[in-house]
Amino acid sequence: MLCPYCSKTETKVVDKRDAENIASTRRRRECLKCAKRFTTYERIETDLRVIKKDGKREQFDREKLKQGILKSCEKRPIPNDAIEQMISKIEVTLKGKTTSEIPSKIIGELASKELKKKDKVAYIRFASVYKDFDTIESFQEEVNKLIKRG
Repeated sequence: MLCPYCSKTETKVVDKRDAENIASTRRRRECLKCAKRFTTYERIETDLRVIKKDGKREQFDREKLKQGILKSCEKRPIPNDAIEQMISKIEVTLKGKTTSEIPSKIIGELASKELKKKDKVAYIRFASVYKDFDTIESFQEEVNKLIKRG
C-alpha cells in the first residue's frame, strides 16, 4: 500500500473492521517511514455495466458516481463518511440486482433518493443535472415538490 503522504510502500494495519454497509472492509494504516496514519477501504469488484441514455454501455465507475455526489454536496454540512455510506449503499443495491447491466436512470434514481434523505439542497443540485432541468420552471417544480413533502 502506497502512503499518501510520503509515497513509501511500507505500511502496517493498525485497525481493521467491516464498514457499516458490510460491502467493504475499512483498514486504518500507519506508514512505517513517516508514521502518519490513513484509511483504506477494500471492496469486492464485480463486472457491472451501465447502459447510458444513448444506448452505449460502459463499465460502472464508482469514482464517477462519487464525483457527482461530491459535487452536489459541495459546501454542505455532510460528512465524508455519510457520503461514502451513500455511495456504498447504492453500489450494494446495484450489485444485488439480477442483471449485470444497469440503466444509468436507475443509478440516478438511487443517488437522488439517498441525497434527498441526507440534504435537500444537495438533492436539488444533483437532480438539476440528473433530470436535466432546462428551464427555471422545471427547477421550481422540483423545489415545490420538496416543500410539499416536507
